[in-house]
Amino acid sequence: MILSKYRALSAVTRLDSRFIRHSHISTQSTHQGILPPLTGIRVLDLTRVLAGPSCTMLLADMGADVIKVEEVTYGDDTRSWLPPSAPVSPNSPKESLHLPPESAYFLAVNRNKRSITVNFKDPAGLEVIQRLVRSSDVLVENFIAGKLAGMGLGWEDCKVLNPQLVYASITGYGQTGPFREAAGYDVIIEAEAGLMHITGEPDRPPSKVGVAVTDLMTGLYAHGAILAGLRSVQHTGKGVWIDCNLFETQLASLANIASNYLIAGKEASRHGTAHPSIVPYQVFPCKDGFLMIGAGNDKQFRLLAEKILEKPELADDARFVNNATRVANREALVDIITSVLQRHEKDYWIDRFTGLGVPFGPINNIQQTFAHPQVGARQATVEVDHPRAGTVRMVAPPVTYNGKRMPVRRPPPWLSQHTKEVMLELGYSHNEIAELRARKII
Repeated sequence: MILSKYRALSAVTRLDSRFIRHSHISTQSTHQGILPPLTGIRVLDLTRVLAGPSCTMLLADMGADVIKVEEVTYGDDTRSWLPPSAPVSPNSPKESLHLPPESAYFLAVNRNKRSITVNFKDPAGLEVIQRLVRSSDVLVENFIAGKLAGMGLGWEDCKVLNPQLVYASITGYGQTGPFREAAGYDVIIEAEAGLMHITGEPDRPPSKVGVAVTDLMTGLYAHGAILAGLRSVQHTGKGVWIDCNLFETQLASLANIASNYLIAGKEASRHGTAHPSIVPYQVFPCKDGFLMIGAGNDKQFRLLAEKILEKPELADDARFVNNATRVANREALVDIITSVLQRHEKDYWIDRFTGLGVPFGPINNIQQTFAHPQVGARQATVEVDHPRAGTVRMVAPPVTYNGKRMPVRRPPPWLSQHTKEVMLELGYSHNEIAELRARKII
């Protein structure tokens, strides 16, 4: 989705050589599926850690020129979250030799971006950000509600500088309400907004999810909202303030669990890998490992009983004849299935399940996950050349267009890699840049 003022690239004055250079516009783009739809859109990225950076990475994947503004000395918090980290190449740029290795965490969510460092608590640094606001289409920030307004960079300030700006605020709890000034942390929101209550084994304490899913889901919601905001600006010519937060994202992501409570007053509980309303639908132990099995209807259960377990009598047992009776007799059925599966190794059962239409899957570790044949067949990882870390293997953008993925045009940047480049684009002279750098403003 491209704003109307960018629709005819040859006729747009803002899409000058600097944008074309950074967007890699070429006839090859059409061979990669579709022209990146956000080509020519500039995103001012004032986010750090995960929710915000994952959002802006998705925009960058679509072709946006994302300028990531970082703290002058240390940058994004996740740059220091190591080990693990990528090795430092002996051919690293000399300007980067003072920096620590590139952390794996930072590399995960910052591809296709440019990095600049600015201390915008200083008036001279604030002027840099204000120039960026004027030249950007989107601003994404994840400061505590009201923090940027106190620095002269709130929504009201920025829409004066750029009336067509899409301004996206990502917070823990939103811009209003009694928790508006509380910091947002994925694991706290998991606890406070219901997810942790339903995660884990029934006889064990609550557990967090293995990755920061609330952060990632918030990034997804925010990225979609920004696309809607750009579309609104196209129609109205007026900017948009987007209020996206972890708490409401997690509420929305409770899905049927939320509906069960809101519609029927049904409180939820923990079931481990099992499903509260479907049996069998959980992890089962084999002789040497585990399988996830999900027989979601009567046909699948009959196939499981007759063709896989070789216990056809189960399908006609009054205790298990339909899902409602299987749920009522969950413990008995789980015990029977477990006793059969534990007679043989995992690979034996995988062979028996394959091709019959009963959902199943082994519990793979991460090494096994990336060795999965589907990863290779789909080219679901990509190698990029990083100026400090050498060749880095990353998860590829997960969506294809006409069978092709958006390209990884840029490796995740090293700290301040593009400061001089962006400052020159903003109209600063070489002498001004040197002075600001000497004063540690950039």
